[in-house]
Amino acid sequence: MDIRTTTRTELIDITYRVRAAVKDSGIKDGICVITTRHTTCGIIVNENERGLRADILDLLETLVPETKKYAHNSIDDNADAHLRAVLLGMSETIPIEDGHIVLGTWQSIFFVELDGPRNRTVHVKIIEV
Repeated sequence: MDIRTTTRTELIDITYRVRAAVKDSGIKDGICVITTRHTTCGIIVNENERGLRADILDLLETLVPETKKYAHNSIDDNADAHLRAVLLGMSETIPIEDGHIVLGTWQSIFFVELDGPRNRTVHVKIIEV
């Protein structure tokens, strides 16, 4: 799936798109692996609540400040985005039961942009078991 981000850092809920991919696959029981091949973004599962989304971005800024001097910045000036991506990870794996992804009541799947705005790609692999 293609994603166009609009700001340097943002969380984009992709749950509905992953659900649609699982439904379209016709697979009833299996696993769904959501990945990104980009090194300055991540995939996470958490609650889609506006305050929490802001808190997640604030936490990343606190842990890995954008304004700190990093060695990689001499090349691209985006070391903070790479380091934040290391903390988040590039994938999530979610079970599929009876044709639906199994998430908790408040869980959503997010693409996390850390060096936007950009055009990004998220891969959804659905495996029958």
